Amino acid sequence: MTIRRVTADERLTTSFPLAAYAFESSPLGAARVEQFRDYLPYHQGNTTLVVEEDGGTLAAVSAIGMRQNLRGVVLPMAGVAGVATHPLARRQGHVRTLLHRLLDEMRDEGHPLSALYPFRPSFYARFGYVGLPKPRTATFTPADLGSLLRAELPGEVGWERIGAGYPVWRAFTERCLQHRHGFSVFPDYRAVGLRDRDEHWLLTARVDGEVTGAVTYRIDEHGGTLHGNELLATDPLARALLLQFFARHVDQVERVTVQVPPDELPELWLTDLDVHVEARVGRPGSSAPMARLLSLDALNGLPAGPGRVRVEVTGDRWLAGAHLLDGTTGTLEVVADGSGRVPTATLTAAGLSALAYGVLDPAELPLRGLGEVPTDAAAELREIFPRAVPYLFADF
Repeated sequence: MTIRRVTADERLTTSFPLAAYAFESSPLGAARVEQFRDYLPYHQGNTTLVVEEDGGTLAAVSAIGMRQNLRGVVLPMAGVAGVATHPLARRQGHVRTLLHRLLDEMRDEGHPLSALYPFRPSFYARFGYVGLPKPRTATFTPADLGSLLRAELPGEVGWERIGAGYPVWRAFTERCLQHRHGFSVFPDYRAVGLRDRDEHWLLTARVDGEVTGAVTYRIDEHGGTLHGNELLATDPLARALLLQFFARHVDQVERVTVQVPPDELPELWLTDLDVHVEARVGRPGSSAPMARLLSLDALNGLPAGPGRVRVEVTGDRWLAGAHLLDGTTGTLEVVADGSGRVPTATLTAAGLSALAYGVLDPAELPLRGLGEVPTDAAAELREIFPRAVPYLFADF
């Protein structure tokens, strides 16, 4: 068996067929196979590794070089995708071997973060990944937005096909990346697929000429559903402008669905709004995202509270070792082999990642098998890493 990085054209006969078998209806028709070549431009910068034996592909994994906001700092992030194994080669350790190699390479190339949507969360937990909250889906009727039709809102909305409006959409998501914890964006070569397919409308909210909110959507049929993707709004006014536009579809569609960040509360948007908010997590097919630190360089320079603690990271290929975390200046400093009279916590990579992303309190880590955290160390870690709600915007 050999492991190698494949070229763009080689994906047509190596990684693409395996991923299609794993994640699409099967067997594929001839027309679908022909479409693989159309996907190549959107994978040109991916790193794809395969395991081969006797000329056949046994398993494949890919990483997309993305960017993600971690507590206000934008860092390179490796988005893992296309993890698939030939049905006759499963449960033989091929994916484990490929992931080790892939994450080694991405870390060496300067990606201190990694995120993914898992086929089985417990599998990736063994690689140091920790769960992130899943965005919600809000479903409501346009009729319940009627009060917004009578509201005089400052600002205006723009409406166009995403093919024409893509530069506006891309610029706005780049702005969100700078300000939203957990937010991530695809590289340009991947993101332009939304423009090229041109299958959605783009709705934007503008105040004083500046875009403050945006959502892409499509309508399936008259009397059907307006399917909105991520509803992005920088403030309540932007959200209200977008919802006011949806209210105008009361005689066209029966319902509206939009994806909202995990800390959004649609039930409080309007009085008497009948809304169903759901975040279903299950497997396979509807897992919540996961993420991890690949390098402690990701922590250096983050905004931090005035804590000081020594952490020993154990059992990890990339983070193992003792480190002093010092946030006393308001900016986190990481010193290898930190020592001295400071509280000490023993953490797994997933435990430290959970703190960095803000999804678990230090007291929860021992309960989850993610570390041993004495009370004094928990207090310091709580100061350094206040709880936060990450919003992993980009789908994989």
